Amino acid sequence: MANNKGWIFLFSVWLFVYNLAMLDFHATSAQENITVPAIYIFGDSLVDVGTNSYLPKCKARADMPHNGIDYPGSKATGRFSNGHNVADFLAQFLGYKESPPPFLSLLNKKKQIPKRRIPTKGVNFASGGSGLLDDTGKLLWGNVVSFGKQVQQFRTVRNNISESWSAGGLANISKSMFIISVGSNDMFELFAANKYNLTKKTEQDFLSRLISSYETHLRDLFKLGARKFGIIGVPAIGCCPVQRKLSETGGCLEAMNAYSHLFFTSLQVLLKELSSECKGMLYSLGDTYTMTNAIMEKPLPLGLVEVAKACCGTGKLNAELRCDQDSNLCENRHGYLFWDQYHSSQAASGMLAMYLFGGAPFMVSPMSFSQLAVA
Repeated sequence: MANNKGWIFLFSVWLFVYNLAMLDFHATSAQENITVPAIYIFGDSLVDVGTNSYLPKCKARADMPHNGIDYPGSKATGRFSNGHNVADFLAQFLGYKESPPPFLSLLNKKKQIPKRRIPTKGVNFASGGSGLLDDTGKLLWGNVVSFGKQVQQFRTVRNNISESWSAGGLANISKSMFIISVGSNDMFELFAANKYNLTKKTEQDFLSRLISSYETHLRDLFKLGARKFGIIGVPAIGCCPVQRKLSETGGCLEAMNAYSHLFFTSLQVLLKELSSECKGMLYSLGDTYTMTNAIMEKPLPLGLVEVAKACCGTGKLNAELRCDQDSNLCENRHGYLFWDQYHSSQAASGMLAMYLFGGAPFMVSPMSFSQLAVA
């Protein structure tokens, strides 16, 4: 009986989470409870809200239907989603309406930020297809903004804030949330380049490069005033529809999943060492590998009915081509884990954000994103 009651309780909690995500959680009252002065977002397409729409010759774009079909006004904003993404939900949980705007949307024709546009509530630098390494995404997607370049863009914003608000502006930066989601695309390219048959040495050498790059960029952000880091780990990328379609059975590519978990454990060590060395650094690390596995293992209580196929696409598992106006579109968009070949649906993004914001210690540590915000 006790076990049944526990299961009913979990079912009720996650049914609430699901409904919360579907409501978009951007009621006016939420904006009255802002917990951080600003949000700065870095990384890849999991949190990109339109950066790539401003990049000439970029092939990793989502500024066309059916993308955005569930976004207010059914607008294709450049988010790789049917609606809001993880960045939006995290921003909403922190008291904002949605993610701050893309950095490139703030620039004038001279590639400068006009004084009237200097951001006070944050900026989103994330670029779909990018990675930890500077060359990630360049061959496949053309013009994308690497994590290193995103940090340089933040330096520009930081300098503008410093010139306009002096010490007060820099103090706000130290209290702001820095959300990072990066690494998946580096791994996609590693496995594809080696035809999914990696030696242990290749795996370890590449992992060392990724962690070294991550360390460099985190140190740079710390020097620029960042203190609160909300780190989103790499999920079970071997279960994306685009990877599943390579399997005869449609199952996950477990070698990729194992590598993403190995990356997570290495990132744990790095963050623990950095926070000990860098005085004042706080962090929250989300284990999205465990989160996505938890969702796939018990999808029905969460309102999900399909965890293998993409909602928008064509061909096997609806994952042969990117989502556009000519793609097949599933009827129950809220019941799919994946929106397209690579990306989570709005429903799943809401769940992942909820895990990050208030999840149990085995999913997000040493504190949750909500605890980090008020620390």
